[in-house]
Amino acid sequence: MSLPASAPRRFVRRFLDALPGDPDTARTSRQVHALWSRVDPTPVAEPRLLAWSQPLAAELGLDDAARDDARTTAVLAGNALWDGMAPYAACYGGHQFGNWAGQLGDGRAITLGELVGPDGRVHELQLKGAGPTPYSRRGDGRAVLRSSIREFLCSEAMAALGVPTTRALSLIGTGEQVVRDMFYDGNPQREPGAIVCRVAPSFLRFGNFELPSSRGDVPLLRQLTDFTIGTFFPELGAPGPATYEAFLREVAARTGRLVAQWQAHGFVHGVVNTDNMSILGLTIDYGPYGWIEPLDYQFTPNTTDFRERRYAFGNQPTVGMWNLARLGEALLPLFGGREAPIEEGLAHYQEAFREMATDLYCRRLGLTFDAHSDDTTIIHELQTWLQEAEVDVILWLRRLSHVARMPSAPTAMPADLLACWYAAPEPGHLARGLAWLQRWHARVRAETRGQAAAADAMDRANPKFVLRNWLAQEAIDAAHGGDLRKAHRLLGVLRRPYDDQPEHEDLAQKRPDWARHKPGCATLSCSS
Repeated sequence: MSLPASAPRRFVRRFLDALPGDPDTARTSRQVHALWSRVDPTPVAEPRLLAWSQPLAAELGLDDAARDDARTTAVLAGNALWDGMAPYAACYGGHQFGNWAGQLGDGRAITLGELVGPDGRVHELQLKGAGPTPYSRRGDGRAVLRSSIREFLCSEAMAALGVPTTRALSLIGTGEQVVRDMFYDGNPQREPGAIVCRVAPSFLRFGNFELPSSRGDVPLLRQLTDFTIGTFFPELGAPGPATYEAFLREVAARTGRLVAQWQAHGFVHGVVNTDNMSILGLTIDYGPYGWIEPLDYQFTPNTTDFRERRYAFGNQPTVGMWNLARLGEALLPLFGGREAPIEEGLAHYQEAFREMATDLYCRRLGLTFDAHSDDTTIIHELQTWLQEAEVDVILWLRRLSHVARMPSAPTAMPADLLACWYAAPEPGHLARGLAWLQRWHARVRAETRGQAAAADAMDRANPKFVLRNWLAQEAIDAAHGGDLRKAHRLLGVLRRPYDDQPEHEDLAQKRPDWARHKPGCATLSCSS
């Protein structure tokens, strides 16, 4: 069924026209030796628009009239298509938890088309939870409301923080129930279904390149790489050996900067498989993610990873480099079997990560980095100290700007910083923290721009509001009861994470005791 748009929209077919597809149009699970399969979304019973990202809609050229048009809801639910859309599911592989998993593909994501925005930029629109595809294996291709709310909110929250990310345009309730075993413990439940419309310049992943390479299909690998360079990295030049090497270095640098931003903001992705790594350096596939509250490098919100903790917070930089090495190995045939480009790529990753991480941590501490000073030592000493006790890192760093504005160093731990502890601080730890504050304050006073400017810069670098898991779970619990006001309020507040917003002070608090072990707050799974 094709419905006219409420306003002219132009779709292009860069991916479909340039790259080979699967001749079989059935939804049957199978091995596919192509890069995509044509598949339409499966219509849902009672689609209802639950949430909408107005800033993203404006970038796409969708106004309020389009939002309110029933035809838009039908399209974003997978019940209809706008003219020019050509839905498909992508074929890719990946390493999952360190093991080669073979063919994976879009098992519940279906790309509707590539929309040309008012500024000429192209945006891929993709529905997550739109029904089965040839890559669904034994799955139903659907998603539940709880995971969809989390993806919708976090996509937009990360964008507001300035972290490269895929976006979310809409959240649709399907009016249908989906059966999920949330913790894979033999207790399946019926849950309300939902669909998120995800948006990105491209959803290409490391795994897109790994699969043809693993099969020895070098022509297909070369065709995909040439398309990717020509479409998304044209500044690298015409495809060829030197350009392929430059391509890996550029992906490495983007990935290094991305992971550095995760670390600086305390974001834990939860499942950093190679099929969840964007070739464009975007945060992609929001599943069992979480935010560091007390600083714990072994923290993972993903119950599937509790034993190995492969994707724990402190392991993300190493895992990012490991994944990049797998991409480099996939591209090895294009390097003529030479491994030197892979080593160069890994070096670029490390350099980009180090530079970005240092810059971000300095910004958060109000410092203009001086390689000849002890700034690196100041950063490392703080990180070490924060691990020693349960201090809410988000609040502590945000409130540190208050100390930066003091004319002289504090002689006791300020009260608003003391309030960031989850339990009474141990005296020795408190003394070490105060000593650090005094050394850091002296360094801030040495800033040529002045203390006030440094403190203002800190407020622009330390968010007051992030999507803590317990906040997301409160919104989910209310939504399950039919009340979406908490989700809408969170969306509005998270769009301005660096602003004070005194009327929303209750959303900038420490994790409550009830959330310490509550499912959905401390423990999550890949189930959605």
